[in-house]
Amino acid sequence: MPETVLVTGGSGYVAGWCIVELLQRGYRVRTTVRSQGKQRAVSEAVATQADTDGRLEFAIADLTEDEGWGAAVKGVDHVLHVASPLGGSVGDDSDAMIAPARDGALRVLRAATEAGVRRVVMTSAANTASPSSYTEEGITDETLWTDPDDPALIPYRRSKTLAERAAWDYMAAYDGPTELTTILPGAVFGPILATSTIGSVGIIQRMLSGAMPGVPRIGLEIVDVRDLADIHIRAMASPQAAGERFLATGEFTWMLDMARTLREELGRDADRVPTRRIPDFAVRLAARFRDPSLRDITPALGRRNRHSTAKAHRILGWQPRPARGTVIDCGRSLLDHHAV
Repeated sequence: MPETVLVTGGSGYVAGWCIVELLQRGYRVRTTVRSQGKQRAVSEAVATQADTDGRLEFAIADLTEDEGWGAAVKGVDHVLHVASPLGGSVGDDSDAMIAPARDGALRVLRAATEAGVRRVVMTSAANTASPSSYTEEGITDETLWTDPDDPALIPYRRSKTLAERAAWDYMAAYDGPTELTTILPGAVFGPILATSTIGSVGIIQRMLSGAMPGVPRIGLEIVDVRDLADIHIRAMASPQAAGERFLATGEFTWMLDMARTLREELGRDADRVPTRRIPDFAVRLAARFRDPSLRDITPALGRRNRHSTAKAHRILGWQPRPARGTVIDCGRSLLDHHAV
């Protein structure tokens, strides 16, 4: 009988592709949604890529509530805890983002350990293994932890760091069979399954729609959502992955190069993609006086720090695809779904 895997937050962008990959590899999947009304949309999105064949079921559970998690993990072999708040600023108070991420992770871990689940693979972020300022030179790996007490840290980075820290602290005090592994992805792009939740793909959507007047001097370590789903499953199945963190970043690419790739490959459909670089000082001025939401990206202007995925390659045999193809596939998928 195939193993059963619980994927949290089934309506999310990354979770959807995790479900697809698991079904394609023969697993049974249970996924959490916050309400029954979301079940049909998830089923229809997944069915565009994988035959569910009676192997997809749902559980109602919310990261902010205790109710439902015991039933969600009952009888499952593994958990992919993918659900988490998306990046963004919540004013000057980051508690609104930290609490769901940290407390939600602990709810999932408590339920999983009480049920005797074999392994939990939790999605964290590459910026939990980064120096506080991206302007520092160098390549970092999983041994580095972002300082959550740095007052300059944006809420998203703080929430992801504290959530992962809380998960490892919980497991350090736990004495039982359940194992934990964490995955630290970079900027996630690639094809979408539906238009309802597109996550970080919104950056490319904004480029294609002409909503961006220009391109800031920001570089991203692009990981394809399909490769991210793959490393979650590899980390779930590999005995050597227990108790480990794995960076899952891809090729470093400047946003201007992403824009040029879209222009070159998508023809007239990319006519509105900007190719003018916005000077750093202009971004900082806009963040200070016109658009406070830009404050979160100013630390990444001219970014120099990057990450190593040597550990994932060595232990898991994971190799991400080139960023250019991911950007192209992402753009075409948005167009095919009429999301632009």
